[in-house]
Amino acid sequence: MIEFHLLGGMAVTVDGAVIDVGPARQRCVLAALAVDAGRVVSVDRLIGRVWAQDAPPHARATLMSYLSRLRGVLGDAVVVRRTGGYALQVDRSVVDLHRFHDLCARARAADDRQAVALWRQALGLWRGEALTGVDGEWAAGERDRLDQERWEAECDLADALLRLGHGEDLVADLTARAGRRPLDERVAGQYVLALHRAGRTADALAHYRRVRQRLVEELGAEPGAALRELHRRVLDADPALGASAATAVVPRQLPAPPGPFTGRVAELARLDEARTAGTVLISAIGGAGGIGKTWLALAWAHRHADEFPDGQLFVDLRGFSPDGRPVPPEAALSGFLTALGTAPDRVPAALEDRSALFRSLVADRRVLVVLDNAATADQVVPLLPGNPACAALVTGRTRLASLIDRHGARHLNLDVLSPDEARALLAARLGDRRVAAEPDAADELIALCGRYPLALSITARQAHTRPAVPLAELAAELRDLGLEALDHDTGLPAVLSWSLRDLTGEQRTAFALLGIAPGPDIGLPAATALTGRSPTWTRAVLRVLEDVSLVERRPGNRYAMHDLVRAYAATLAPPEPQRRAALERVVDFYLHTALAADRLLDPHASPIRPDPPAPGVHPHPLPDQAAALAWLDAEHAHLLAAQHTAAAGHRHRVVWQLARALIDFHQRTGRFHDELVVWRAALDAAEHLPDPATRIRAHRNLGSAHARLGRHEEATTHLHRSLDLAERHHATTDQAATHYDLALAWGARGDDRRALDHARRAVELYRQVDRPVWEAVALNATGWYAARLGDHDTAREHCRAALALNREHHHPDGEADTLDSLGWIDHRTGRHREAVGHYHRALDLYRTLGNTYMAANTLDGLGHPHLALGEHDLAREAWREALALYREQGRDDDAERVRRQLDDLDRRPATDPGGRGARPRA
Repeated sequence: MIEFHLLGGMAVTVDGAVIDVGPARQRCVLAALAVDAGRVVSVDRLIGRVWAQDAPPHARATLMSYLSRLRGVLGDAVVVRRTGGYALQVDRSVVDLHRFHDLCARARAADDRQAVALWRQALGLWRGEALTGVDGEWAAGERDRLDQERWEAECDLADALLRLGHGEDLVADLTARAGRRPLDERVAGQYVLALHRAGRTADALAHYRRVRQRLVEELGAEPGAALRELHRRVLDADPALGASAATAVVPRQLPAPPGPFTGRVAELARLDEARTAGTVLISAIGGAGGIGKTWLALAWAHRHADEFPDGQLFVDLRGFSPDGRPVPPEAALSGFLTALGTAPDRVPAALEDRSALFRSLVADRRVLVVLDNAATADQVVPLLPGNPACAALVTGRTRLASLIDRHGARHLNLDVLSPDEARALLAARLGDRRVAAEPDAADELIALCGRYPLALSITARQAHTRPAVPLAELAAELRDLGLEALDHDTGLPAVLSWSLRDLTGEQRTAFALLGIAPGPDIGLPAATALTGRSPTWTRAVLRVLEDVSLVERRPGNRYAMHDLVRAYAATLAPPEPQRRAALERVVDFYLHTALAADRLLDPHASPIRPDPPAPGVHPHPLPDQAAALAWLDAEHAHLLAAQHTAAAGHRHRVVWQLARALIDFHQRTGRFHDELVVWRAALDAAEHLPDPATRIRAHRNLGSAHARLGRHEEATTHLHRSLDLAERHHATTDQAATHYDLALAWGARGDDRRALDHARRAVELYRQVDRPVWEAVALNATGWYAARLGDHDTAREHCRAALALNREHHHPDGEADTLDSLGWIDHRTGRHREAVGHYHRALDLYRTLGNTYMAANTLDGLGHPHLALGEHDLAREAWREALALYREQGRDDDAERVRRQLDDLDRRPATDPGGRGARPRA
């Protein structure tokens, strides 16, 4: 068995016997590969690690020679050439450094008794100073870093032993450690406690005085709160400091600060302002990946760490990590609780109990909590301290709106750096003199990188490792090659010239097509349509692109590109015929799947007969309504983008049909702004189509969207235009539908009399064309507006007739709408118990149908009969749920009205619910 030893003299053993791996420089090459075992290390990075700034003229050739010799000693299967560089292709467990890291991670997650054994096993891997015998600047820096890791592990072992009651047996070791770092307050606290437990309290107090004196003299600072508190307890002979108890646990979990950190002055100031507001700071730092969220959070946290003497907690919640497995709040809380001194066997099982215990432990402490890479507010809320003296920093790619609503989070969105900040970043990495010597070239580099922090960092690293190359030459290279001039092994999903060179022609074409695909990312079925190949072939290509960091795989078998990568991919688009055919295929996929989903949601709508999809395109199978809703929700942004793509390609029928396919979904989810957008595009497309029905329905649907948004003049203008066209072309069904939409429009304007007239006309026309389902819908509208005008008998008669028709023809949407109307009528006529029954049956149907828009209205109405019956708790429950839905749907006026109803629940009658209802589609 081959093993690599870095924690001491650099050595390689095979079955326990040491083998010769060559001279010092060659050992440095091997060490540079071993610290990243299993990962590709680029040639430039290897040169930087071996020679730093002193690379000889033929460094690349010399490096190749070293690598060739190492492959001769270790084998081609161990030192492997990969795209972009070389890798030590071994299991990481055969490298003692990685075994050390693994044991440390396991120790931090274990209980104290297990942790002691794991810490000791980890520290036992050390045979002296790390990387002995390996020279150079990189090795020296790595040696210092590893020495700090070893020191932290030794401190963690001492803490675990002290928590287990040890004391006198630790004195000798802690004496030496305190001597090595006399200003380390953590070690000082451990030594004071060990001396006190050994019966040497006087020595313990004397050591505290010496540490305090040195801190004051050398740093001008008093000891931290934890060490001062321990000193007080030793003076008071606190019995809890005996062997049965542990010292106060002060977690220090912040990762190393980013360095050098530049810019973000305004953002840091905003965080300072939020902190000084005197409340818990929940700063939800948002922005795209690589924009610098974590850097900013850690920079601020380290600058303010002294304001939180009781500890700093950190967790990466992995909300947008490639593995797609966010850290559950239960697991994060378990780590926090043990870090704060809770024995693992005392950590509660339930999330609520863990969260409550966490808030209790920090209730009287000043602790900073950094929650990095959060996916949802539900993931974050249990981890928030309830103490105003504490602070929480949250980073994530989403806005976490409910965190803002429910907890007053101060949202801070990050954009690219300002020009001055971008220049400061380059200067910090390359030196002021080099940047000042070529100001125009520096400005061009900044512009070519789009002031994106991670792209700038990679460019700066390229320049740093090539000090003899002028910045102007680097700018020209970046200008000519685009992002393929940047490395791929840095974490930025950037495009590399050598990554693309290793792709086949077909793989390059697929990559280029992904750059022009509609929507923010793409699922495998859509990607299959885009490429025009089989799912198996497409999946294999995506895997190749993922392997070279050109795409990122996300949960749900979706694939995304970083914006910079996507911009570069778009420049590689194939010839126009091939490009146009690919876009037609993917748009056909979205259209035909959307139409299939729509037929499931609304089987009574007038059928749409699109042209057959392009050869090889297969719509995504959707077995039921739930699957249809889920697909439309997941692909909504892509459907809007597909319509835009179709419009750009002058596919006018497709533009119109995509708008038509989304009507029911937009109604169910309340996305009326999107409805407005798609029907504006559809109306433009209809002007190029010969069938007058397309213009009739485009005007009608556009008018209805305006009405839903309160744009009354625009609504009636389009609806009357639709009616005029329908009458001119003797389109009776379209006339009926437009009269119905005019009823809704006038009802929204408060003219219930005119609304009732249009609803009655719609009933007459639907009867003429024998459309019983839509006759039922119009009957319900007639009943609704009659009720609004106070004619409750007529209203009830029409709604009951509508209910019978809906049930006879299996139209659950219309049945739900009619039950909602009957609930309102019953409430207005004093039949409150019957109203509750009708509302509940409507609500059950809406929930089954996924119609959250109407469910909100029904919940709003339900609260009123509950209130009339004296059932205040039930009214409150219904209105709270309605309020949450209104807020999610952006219905601010409705939300404000229901909030007032809740405020006034026990003081005065609540206000009356507004009008609502579905509309027919054709």
